Amino acid sequence: MPERCAWAGGSQLYLDYHDYEWGVPVHDDRKLFEMLILEGAQAGLSWSTILNKRQGYRQAFDNFEPELVARYDEHKTAELLANPGIVRNRLKVASAIENARAFLTIQEQYGSFDAYLWQFVGGKPVQNSWRTLSELPASTAISDTLSKTLRKAGFRFVGSTICYAFMQAVGMVNDHITPCFRWSEIAHLTV
Repeated sequence: MPERCAWAGGSQLYLDYHDYEWGVPVHDDRKLFEMLILEGAQAGLSWSTILNKRQGYRQAFDNFEPELVARYDEHKTAELLANPGIVRNRLKVASAIENARAFLTIQEQYGSFDAYLWQFVGGKPVQNSWRTLSELPASTAISDTLSKTLRKAGFRFVGSTICYAFMQAVGMVNDHITPCFRWSEIAHLTV
């Protein structure tokens, strides 16, 4: 059995997320939007809660198509707040809709959210070399800057810690620990 980051245990869903998704550089705008919304929804909860509700989120939020989410109205908001397949927090639901609108504005200004986002790391993933999970930071100067910039653009639930978790998830940083088999695999991916 290959060595993995210690957080990857618990369920097959968590294991698959670690082995196939977490830390892989993402350049698809819809996928980036999905992960931004899910990371914000996770605030104050465990990531396993969000992973277990991910399909519910995809169904409830029109497969994270930002153009559709940006048009949600009070009726759709009420429908979402009654949906047990997602985290039914009024502020988080409202932020997803507001974030979709801000996301579309960023796409217009930069051509894509991908182009906007990856400029924060110079267009390529930051390759960290942590030996243990205790070395991983909760936030960095880059996530601080990203958070401030996103908030200024109208995004919510994008504090520095959420932004850093997002950066880890979408491969802007490689935070697999070095003994983990995925660290070297991710380090060798081309962007």
